[in-house]
Amino acid sequence: MAEILALGISHYPPLAGTDERMSWILKRMLQNPKLPATLRTPAGWPEPMRAEWGNDEGTSSATRHRADLVGWMDKTRAALDAFAPDFILMWGDDQYENFREDIIPPYCINAYDRFTFSPPPGNVWGETDRKFDLPGHPAAAKMLASRLIEAGFDTAYSYKPLHHPLGHAFTNAIMYLDYGRKGFAHPIVPFAVNCYGRRVISQRGGMPVFDRELSDDDLDPPAPTPRRLFDLGAETARILAESPYRVALLASSGWSHAFLTAKNHFLYPDTPADRRMYDAMCAGDYQTWRDYTGTEVEDSGQQEILNWVCLVGALSALQRKPQQTGFVDTWIFNSSKAFLIAPPH
Repeated sequence: MAEILALGISHYPPLAGTDERMSWILKRMLQNPKLPATLRTPAGWPEPMRAEWGNDEGTSSATRHRADLVGWMDKTRAALDAFAPDFILMWGDDQYENFREDIIPPYCINAYDRFTFSPPPGNVWGETDRKFDLPGHPAAAKMLASRLIEAGFDTAYSYKPLHHPLGHAFTNAIMYLDYGRKGFAHPIVPFAVNCYGRRVISQRGGMPVFDRELSDDDLDPPAPTPRRLFDLGAETARILAESPYRVALLASSGWSHAFLTAKNHFLYPDTPADRRMYDAMCAGDYQTWRDYTGTEVEDSGQQEILNWVCLVGALSALQRKPQQTGFVDTWIFNSSKAFLIAPPH
């Protein structure tokens, strides 16, 4: 039997920038012309949100937020290096990056030979010509796709990029796990999930548009259901547990996103909904995750949590509870972030 390490992190894009810019998404949402007048300035915000904003538009809070996130990235990297996997299977969302109008698969395994990408401009590391060049694991990727298809999961797969070298759910995860820039050489097998569903094309996998109302006719078909992705993650874990490989399973995403949470006027995430799922995960109450509905996911702006649904399905199949978990909440930095480390017994 193979050994499997389960991990969960966030790929929060503003972490790659400076503290002064970490609140830029909130500033963008404040430009919403339909935002109630009482919420246009901090005076009308909930008190904890005002406190996090402070007198420097969140810069001081950003420093603390970064420290929390990087601390968990370092713990996760230490567990990963100690485990020394043959490859990392990464569940992450594609936000109108590789998959666009020509095809939107529900999920797709990337069986590439290599992955090459660069940090974004203006990054916190001051890198202007850095290149990451990582090996893939085509043999394992093809084996997994074959076995999933045989098990009834009609899994898409690809051997080269379509529109984009690699979505930021994957590249940011690698850059953050190598935040201290000591090098990263673990092979990867990205497993892209269509988390954004009805808004992947209509919002181009990102923030809402303010210049027009989106009708039901404008929206796309939905994302795969949590139940289907839970079962996909469980079957993935069973297949890999019977393989000859030593594998790290990693979910890369934030949870509730402010810019997807209409009931909060796109200003702050649905932290209570995230806490409910986090508590269930920590308790090993995995049925709560499998029973979650797509409507509940969308209502709470939790589209990206679908990556974690795959991971929790894997934990269920492995009959394993997490050993270490962390929850980093926020009012002004767009998304709740969760972390998980669940080593083999």
